[in-house]
Amino acid sequence: MISYLSLSTMAKKICVLMFSVIMMLHLLVENHAIETEAPTPQPQQNGQFPTYGITQGSLQPQECGPRCTQRCSKTAFKKPCMFFCQKCCAKCLCVPPGTYGNKEFCPCYNNWKTKRGGPKCP
Repeated sequence: MISYLSLSTMAKKICVLMFSVIMMLHLLVENHAIETEAPTPQPQQNGQFPTYGITQGSLQPQECGPRCTQRCSKTAFKKPCMFFCQKCCAKCLCVPPGTYGNKEFCPCYNNWKTKRGGPKCP
């Protein structure tokens, strides 16, 4: 004969199992929604800069160092510039052309902000 206590324990285990399955499905659907967002439209090439390496996702991770060296070449604060440029490049896989500005070529690089709302990427 099954006691009331064992039924209660079994019911709790089933509830925990169902909750876990629902949470996993929710995370799976949420993750899929993030991955299938429409890509951000890229700016038109204006002839002054080639688009390789400056549009989002167009670089390989190993290419970030040389691009950041060029991007930070005219700053007086080379170490922090290189640190944040490489961090941004690793996430966005692009570095805007030139030594300053032109962030519209890489929306990810342009839109990543600090906690205070300032630009994270040089």
